[in-house]
Amino acid sequence: MSSLHTLAFEIGTEEIPAFDLHRATLQLEKLVPEALDAVRIPHGDAAVYTTPRRLIAIVEDVADETEALEEVFRGPSAKIAFDPQGNPTKAATGFARGKGVDVDALERREENGVEYVFATKSIAARDVAELLPGVLEGVIAGISWPKSCRWGTTSEYFSRPVRWLVALLDERVIPVRFAGLTAGNLTRGHRFLSPGPHEVATAADLVGVVEAAHVVCSEQAREAVIREGVAKAERATGARAELPEKTLLEVVNLCEQPTVLVGTFDEEFLRVPEEIIVDAMLMHQRYFPLYDADGKLTNNFIVVSNGDPAHADTITGGNERVVRARLSDAKFFYEEDLKHPLETYVDRLDEVVFQETLGTMKEKADRIVALAKHLAADAQLDEADAADAERAAYLAKADLVTNAVVEFTSVQGVMGSYYAAACGESEQVARAIADHYRPRFSGDEPPASAVGRIVAMADKLDTVCGLFAVGQGPTGSSDPFALRRSAIGIVAMLEAGLPVSLAAAIDAALGTYENAGIDFDRDAIRAEVADFFVTRTKVMLRDGGCSHDTMDAVLATGVEEPAQIIARTYVLEAERLGAPEAFDDLATAYARANNLRDADLGVEVDEALLSDAERALLAATDEAAACVKEALAVDHFGAALAALAALRAPIDAFFEDVLIMDDDLALRENRLRLLNRFVAVFAHVADFGKMAKGAK
Repeated sequence: MSSLHTLAFEIGTEEIPAFDLHRATLQLEKLVPEALDAVRIPHGDAAVYTTPRRLIAIVEDVADETEALEEVFRGPSAKIAFDPQGNPTKAATGFARGKGVDVDALERREENGVEYVFATKSIAARDVAELLPGVLEGVIAGISWPKSCRWGTTSEYFSRPVRWLVALLDERVIPVRFAGLTAGNLTRGHRFLSPGPHEVATAADLVGVVEAAHVVCSEQAREAVIREGVAKAERATGARAELPEKTLLEVVNLCEQPTVLVGTFDEEFLRVPEEIIVDAMLMHQRYFPLYDADGKLTNNFIVVSNGDPAHADTITGGNERVVRARLSDAKFFYEEDLKHPLETYVDRLDEVVFQETLGTMKEKADRIVALAKHLAADAQLDEADAADAERAAYLAKADLVTNAVVEFTSVQGVMGSYYAAACGESEQVARAIADHYRPRFSGDEPPASAVGRIVAMADKLDTVCGLFAVGQGPTGSSDPFALRRSAIGIVAMLEAGLPVSLAAAIDAALGTYENAGIDFDRDAIRAEVADFFVTRTKVMLRDGGCSHDTMDAVLATGVEEPAQIIARTYVLEAERLGAPEAFDDLATAYARANNLRDADLGVEVDEALLSDAERALLAATDEAAACVKEALAVDHFGAALAALAALRAPIDAFFEDVLIMDDDLALRENRLRLLNRFVAVFAHVADFGKMAKGAK
């Protein structure tokens, strides 16, 4: 029995960007075991450890040798593989060559009464240590980076220059080669606290040696250290920290030994809008703000340092000077912007290009105003709210050319709301300006007011329609203008109760581009945009747990409005799950009727030719048709489904008692007309045939 070993592999680098490192960590967790499995190296669990300066894989229970393998392949039948004289044909020689065996080594065996030729290929066990250099070099090459670089005189690429390699199978060094380096048993520690080099006696010691050199080796461990430090800082200050997930992940992957420190800035800066302070700290410096018990921003903040804890005061002081400079800039920009009413910035939007063909942000603002007026009328807003929607649409983009937003881009909209309030705009207008970028992502809250939702929808729909009109719609995974996110935001607002027609809004949006002289095929683009929204709606329904055939059944009726599609699909799915057997029976009966019907015959039935079962179905069908029409008129989809459900018993009795394809032509055609009438009741509700068992 072969002995088992520990494999340790480390790629030492210059500092890798935080998010790239996180993606590489996830890749390595699959790459390492897959690379070993590909050459049949028996192994146990593989663990991955990463820091900004290293990628480490530790694999337990690695065998001395690969597993010997004997593979048997079935080829063509013997009568194809050999001619009547028993000589191998081209089919036999090609099969043998493809399997790496001599044609004379092919065997004949009978299988299920047919004689075939078989090739047996034996693969001997190999020494694992000899295979590992190639395997580990393949792992290095297999890591996918958003951006890579070359360095020195080598031709290899990696995220950042590779400075050392460690590869050990227990005590044995594995000579992995990459970018002019050959792996050894020397690693390095924290860049400042214990740079090294440090000798690693055996593979099992690698992580311990690195940790002893002031390096916390895993994302999870560093996050735990940071969270513990933050909790301690919260207890010391009596404040609460905000740790946005994305920023926390970035900070975790910016340091090898995190130390949590608390800094302070002058209280005078708290007179600047909170959002711009938080932006300066979180987005620009990766500091975490602290809030008091009432949720108000304090003048304390958290720094996660990668330096020597013994010099904490110096590190804190340096970061406080950085914050002071950033907040001084923010305060200056804010006060300068307030010297002019927000409206004065609107004309300067002509200096900002929205899209090369679609013009400037000023032209976009004008289109948003026109579309907001249409939406306000469609939503039947009162005169005051409609005026607020138009005013907010006019001012929504004005802050893009203010000093504060040019410097702190993530506060666009928010700063506009502050400037609007400062120059006397109504609270509703200011709030709509702040909210018009929402919902910013799936699950984000939509704007609180109808006015805010109208401005937000006008902005997003203008972008979607304009970019489709100039051939810049999403393709595959490419969506540089985040149109899918915009569409999901619009659908979310419609689902939340914004009472407007998307179809009419698309027409209005495309009309603004036609009026601006943009050349495009209106009918084709309208169809593309409508389909784009239907697809986004289906994605949202799928994520909500709805089945594809339920969605398809609703969409088959031709409904285009996302709010209706969503509401009807959820109701239909709930009814289907609530009474699955009855539902399946009705769907099957509908599918059968739909397959038999003859639309050319119409729906006018001769009642004199009807049997009792046919007469009962006719009465039930007409009653259901009236109920469905009434229910859909008030958008009560559940009542429409209930009316259809009542048809199950009479249609079952009809199929059981009536021979539809009777030899008597008059009877047959009358029964087909009755089926036409039955199927027509479903036309505006759902295509139940798409949900019938076995339906394609």
